[in-house]
Amino acid sequence: MARVTVEDCIDKVSNRFELVLLAGHRARMISSGAQITVDRDNDKNPVVALREIAEETISPEDLKEELVHSLQKYVEVDEPEPESIPLIGAGGEGVDADDTEVVLERMTEEELLKGLEGLAPPEERPEPVEADDEE
Repeated sequence: MARVTVEDCIDKVSNRFELVLLAGHRARMISSGAQITVDRDNDKNPVVALREIAEETISPEDLKEELVHSLQKYVEVDEPEPESIPLIGAGGEGVDADDTEVVLERMTEEELLKGLEGLAPPEERPEPVEADDEE
């Protein structure tokens, strides 16, 4: 087989577009170091890939599966759905979870600093700063 044409491979892969995708993927695999299954005969990688498909030394179905796998960016993992947990206080009669109002407390900078001082180890605690009356 001196030159491979699409007609040599079309009985193995019926769709010409799919054949081009598979042969291109196989040629990239060969370029990255995959073992070839036919004699190279001074042919370039795309021709070797087409010859492998034509001589059925490599399965088109396996190539298709590898191509799809190489194009996947995210593999979906089936995980169980999280169970919905009712809000505390939302279990009362006539109260919907959407009707509850969230109230956030604000803290001053001084209160925040005082709270952070309590988190530092005792040997690293800064001296407390007392507020001086400005005159």
